Amino acid sequence: MNQAAAGNTIIMNAGENDAPQPMKEGSIEEVRAERKLKLAAALRVFGKFGFDEGVAGHITVRDPEHLDHFWVNPMGRSFKQMRVSDLLRVDHAGNVVEGKGLLNGAAFTIHSQIHMALPQVVSAAHSHSLYGKAWSSLGRLLDPLTQDACAFFEDHVLFDDFRGVVLDNSEGERIAAALGERKAAILQNHGLLTVGESVDEAAWWFITMERSCQAQLLAEAAGTPKLIPREHALTTRETVGSKLAGWFQFQPIFDVIMAEQPDLAD
Repeated sequence: MNQAAAGNTIIMNAGENDAPQPMKEGSIEEVRAERKLKLAAALRVFGKFGFDEGVAGHITVRDPEHLDHFWVNPMGRSFKQMRVSDLLRVDHAGNVVEGKGLLNGAAFTIHSQIHMALPQVVSAAHSHSLYGKAWSSLGRLLDPLTQDACAFFEDHVLFDDFRGVVLDNSEGERIAAALGERKAAILQNHGLLTVGESVDEAAWWFITMERSCQAQLLAEAAGTPKLIPREHALTTRETVGSKLAGWFQFQPIFDVIMAEQPDLAD
């Protein structure tokens, strides 16, 4: 059974040919347009969900033609107002090669090193969301408390080397090295970072990780949570934590934000 079929066993009436799939084919221009649209939409979603904190926070996506370039939101433009036309294309030397706006130094330092060191990463998301930064201050990984949290079971890392605002490439390199093949990192005293093979995947991992932080904070405030046994947590991760599941979970959110805020495509 291939990954598409295996990833969709939860959909009872989908055959292999009609199961939901990310964009696989298209011209460079079509792939770029799709990635930029999803990036602008994800930023609007982050704004809608309250993940913004002043000018902090950024999502990037690798350019499909210039693989050492990525698209990113400009500093000082609200997530809630982001449009496709606002996005910046940046190279790994920190040059803005397309678009107008301010480049966030922390965004460049973190994301350039991730895109450079981890070629499998197409998109990365980071913001100073409330529950993510609260949980990060504890210096702990998330536990398998819920089905949703199992997406991150043995698939996220704690980066516990906080040295202030990330403006040094060496710290970006250390974050990328710590992340490795995992889908997410808890940046101690800072917040959450998620990655994926699409904007959809990276954005969904961030959304559900933020909610998993909230759920664990609430559960531990109320008492002593019961953990899901390792065997079942790993099995659950195969379903809710696959790359295809991450992409698919974002699709209803994308559809809603496009219906509510179609100007994001401008």
